[in-house]
Amino acid sequence: MQKVITTDKLTKTFGNFTAVNAISFDVYKGEIFGFLGANGAGKTTAIRMLCGLSKPTSGSGTVADFDIARQSEQVKKNIGYMSQKFSLYDDLKVWENLRLFGGIYGMKEREIAEKTDKILAELGFESERETLVKSLPLGWKQKLAFSVSIFHEPKIVFLDEPTGGVDPVTRRQFWELIYEAAERGITVFVTTHYMDEAEYCNRVSIMVDGKIEALNTPKNLRKQFNASNMDEVFQKLARKATRGDN
Repeated sequence: MQKVITTDKLTKTFGNFTAVNAISFDVYKGEIFGFLGANGAGKTTAIRMLCGLSKPTSGSGTVADFDIARQSEQVKKNIGYMSQKFSLYDDLKVWENLRLFGGIYGMKEREIAEKTDKILAELGFESERETLVKSLPLGWKQKLAFSVSIFHEPKIVFLDEPTGGVDPVTRRQFWELIYEAAERGITVFVTTHYMDEAEYCNRVSIMVDGKIEALNTPKNLRKQFNASNMDEVFQKLARKATRGDN
């Protein structure tokens, strides 16, 4: 299987505080990889390094075959990113947001136009083409934001709490989009506080106090920790945490 993310003892310190402590793992092409941890575990700091936004203090990592410390600009061109707080441009129309981000990623005008029509049809948003994004319901915004994050067909998309605040039905629809992206070979690296969503991942890692304390399939993690669901697994590990938000 092709590795698209690798880390070897990846570490980030701020003064005397070690936010991410020598984490090592691989993620494979087309995998849905859950990256879990309580607030303060170091998830956000780790993701910032993987996205080329923050340089490691020590250790190494590659994303889409580019070194995260030395080739951060190439990393950024080959990934997509979306978070709960990710903001589309509210005062632009739906199609204008798609065109803008396509342009940012260097896509050609014709390619952008064709891809825009295709995505609006797939989402059932044709009638909302001219709608200002601020007028869309939250669930629609999240689905549009995800489509924007993979508009340029990146090798990897990082989803940081992407379904926060949306209802269960919309969350399920959102995960259908994730499955479709993974089937096309896009690797999905996702963080979530919803443990039922962890069950949808191919593999899950759980961070505690800057370290990866567990990494396996949901089924194997439930077996390893003698738990009936991923929430029980998470709670057993999270109780070990000694620090607060980072």
